[in-house]
Amino acid sequence: MPLSRVAQIAFIVAASISVYSFVRAAHSDHRLSSCSALCQLLPTYANNNRTAPAFELPNREGKMVSLASYLGKGPVVLNFWTKTCKPCLEEMPALAELAQLLEPHGVPLVTICTDEGPDDIKDTLAVLFGDAPPPFEILFDPDTKVVQDKFGTTLYPETWILDKHGVIRARFDGPRRWSSAVALEVVEMIGRPTGCQVPFNRGKPQGPNALLCGDQ
Repeated sequence: MPLSRVAQIAFIVAASISVYSFVRAAHSDHRLSSCSALCQLLPTYANNNRTAPAFELPNREGKMVSLASYLGKGPVVLNFWTKTCKPCLEEMPALAELAQLLEPHGVPLVTICTDEGPDDIKDTLAVLFGDAPPPFEILFDPDTKVVQDKFGTTLYPETWILDKHGVIRARFDGPRRWSSAVALEVVEMIGRPTGCQVPFNRGKPQGPNALLCGDQ
């Protein structure tokens, strides 16, 4: 084979390797950027293999509201709380800020309270929000038939982020800085088709993509 032909083949091979390396690096950078916020917010659980149980609960006006009514358009944020839970009340202003940030994007933030009803938390809401109504929906589950029996929650606060199909993409046990840019990015990431492919179990990243979270 002429030397010119050998050189041509070598050039093509080298170029192919270079393109492959570039594409692979770009793909890795995309995965890293998609998972960065989730890794920082540190979910207790994250995956895409469980669907949230269906439920229907009354709101502050007594109207029955179903989970299904929120699904189909984008992510849904669920927060479980009770007025006797100090960390719940401490994170409530940040949740309110997050709800306001999400509203223009059509992403609902729904809280489920295990107290008796609107009158039972009236004073608590007055302390938190004054005369203004909270910027998110409050549903009531005093018998914990949804919060405990269906979702298995016994300690509060607990926050779940579902995708538009109702798949549980992340669960956070305990309070978080919900008004931060990181929290907003997590919700936006869950709204994207690919999202982050790093599962979490008990707060630890799992599987072959766990290295994307570094030393978390």
